[in-house]
Amino acid sequence: MESLLVSTGVVALAEMGDKTQLLSLLLAARYRKPWPIIAGILIATLVNHGFAGALGGWITHMVGAGLLRWILGLGFIAMGAWMLIPDKLDDAEQPRPVKGTIGVLSTTIAAFFFAEMGDKTQIATVALAARFSGDVLAVVAGTTLGMMLANVPAVLLGERFAHKLPITLVHRIAAGIFVLLGVLALLNVGG
Repeated sequence: MESLLVSTGVVALAEMGDKTQLLSLLLAARYRKPWPIIAGILIATLVNHGFAGALGGWITHMVGAGLLRWILGLGFIAMGAWMLIPDKLDDAEQPRPVKGTIGVLSTTIAAFFFAEMGDKTQIATVALAARFSGDVLAVVAGTTLGMMLANVPAVLLGERFAHKLPITLVHRIAAGIFVLLGVLALLNVGG
């Protein structure tokens, strides 16, 4: 249960103001079809984070416990620092015009999947799956839930929602959580 809750909370906070949340806002504004967009985000996240979780679980079995502790500790601290750098959506990641529900769904899946590649939350999923290696499915479920908690309101409420969040404060809280996880890993607390 700890792996599910930590993964959900960390990713929900990390996703605030992230480029994939910006993409969610853009998709909602462009297509005005929230349900295929939400379904596309869910599908893309499950696939992306499923691969990331599998990689994290695999890494756990490939390196020794001592080395893994250092990798995770320093990795979480680096993620905390990365959280303080604001994201921007690149022009190449902007969705193209499409028609119909299937077009919106497939565009969302593709755009969201590729925007998430190498993103903070994908890397966090790898690290969390390595940290909670006995509970990779719970980590993937948690990181997916965190993504949905951050992005569904963005899709449903659009721009009105985005500008009311104290994004800098949310990023600082997420950064603090990542640093705390890193320090706990280095001290071998809960490991």
